[in-house]
Amino acid sequence: MSKKIIYTSSAPEPIGPYSQAVQAGNFIFLSGQVAINPTTGLLVLDTIKNETTQVMQNLEAVLKQAGCSFSDVIKTTIFLSDMEYFTIVNEVYSGYFEKDFPARETVAVKTLPRSVNVEISMTAFKV
Repeated sequence: MSKKIIYTSSAPEPIGPYSQAVQAGNFIFLSGQVAINPTTGLLVLDTIKNETTQVMQNLEAVLKQAGCSFSDVIKTTIFLSDMEYFTIVNEVYSGYFEKDFPARETVAVKTLPRSVNVEISMTAFKV
């Protein structure tokens, strides 16, 4: 099985030595996204709601480039700087899925890249 690198200019450039996503067979592995606006290159940190929305928009752009949508997502991981953000992040996140939610874990971590409050990674299955 070969791997295919997924890249779109509609999502932020990686901030390290990794790809936005990698396709292996029918699986698409999306790297964690933070709230970098891909147009300006600036972080969206004014509210946790706006920060989470930007993260989800970034993930949506990568999914689209891979020929997928949120309905193809089978697994997500959410990293939070503080569990106090759980409810708001959950509200924003749930708005991107219609039914048959993916498997998920949410964990609080000490710090995240660029001192953001939320990072989300995903795995999708392309039929």
